[in-house]
Amino acid sequence: MKRSKYERPIRQEGAGGGLKTSAMIASLAAPGQRTKSAPFGHALANLAQTRPDIVGLSADLGKYTDLHIFAQAHPDRFYQMGMAEQLLMMAAAGFAREGFVPFATTYAVFAARRAYDFICLAIAEENLNVKIACALPGLTTGYGPSHQATEDVAIFRGMPNLTIIDACDAHEIEQVVPAMVAHQGPVYLRLLRGNVPLVLDEYGYEFEFGKAKTIRDGRDVLIISSGLMTMRALEVAQALEEDRVDVAVLHVPTIKPLDEATILREASRGGRLVVVAENHSVIGGLGEAVAGLLLRSGTSPKGFRQIGLPDEFLDAGALPTLHDRYGISTQAMARSIRGWL
Repeated sequence: MKRSKYERPIRQEGAGGGLKTSAMIASLAAPGQRTKSAPFGHALANLAQTRPDIVGLSADLGKYTDLHIFAQAHPDRFYQMGMAEQLLMMAAAGFAREGFVPFATTYAVFAARRAYDFICLAIAEENLNVKIACALPGLTTGYGPSHQATEDVAIFRGMPNLTIIDACDAHEIEQVVPAMVAHQGPVYLRLLRGNVPLVLDEYGYEFEFGKAKTIRDGRDVLIISSGLMTMRALEVAQALEEDRVDVAVLHVPTIKPLDEATILREASRGGRLVVVAENHSVIGGLGEAVAGLLLRSGTSPKGFRQIGLPDEFLDAGALPTLHDRYGISTQAMARSIRGWL
């Protein structure tokens, strides 16, 4: 693929001084961390055994959204639409009109930027039962702005009828898939693919549609987070224990509709700094959704801060380097919170 003019690779030491592809597509899991392979694909394939109405559609990215697992198990219900995201969404709308539950999969940038109008008018306006599962949300790839969906939540938050889910780990993804099918109406899932970390099972967490949940309590700081940033928030909480800073983590997997009651209850508990952490631009995502909620309700926490991606086109490069550079690594988050305290 021709490189976008915005893609500025970070040079790394290695053979020829070039950038290693493996570093750009590295797993989000830390060394030695437990993972599960393709949780979305396996969950969908298993569910489809008892749900003949489920079909899977891909825009030439089945292997890269883990939909190939479904395709192998149910080849008669898999449809390859080619590199045409608008066609993908229109076909999914047609399947939904005929009573099927279509899962349309592609990269988040392609759904948000290329197919927005088709999702809006053909799916959301008609409130059709289409499930849109999109890989590479936020900064989960090092391939630069052509692949990094840093503004997808901002783009989709204003679309009526569309539910937005940002799952944290493999444990949650496995529970999100049947919940998406049980929910009537269009859903957009920010999908973690490949070898996905396992974290939330250690906390006895169970996903509930539209609900935010306290994963860990604490008296000094409340981190409100979604997606992979909840995993990071839990790591930060453990790291700050050494500084005798007690950190609570509120996981918000459903960004729209927002669980306003739970967020307000937790944010109004006195004496805590509220920090919203998201794998998304600080413009238009979870942070601004929470800030608006607090303002409208008259809730004034001890302080309010955002951890997220800057309002700019990001570099290409190795994911660990990029996460630290843009402030969403565990170490960078801990440094920011220490400074604010």
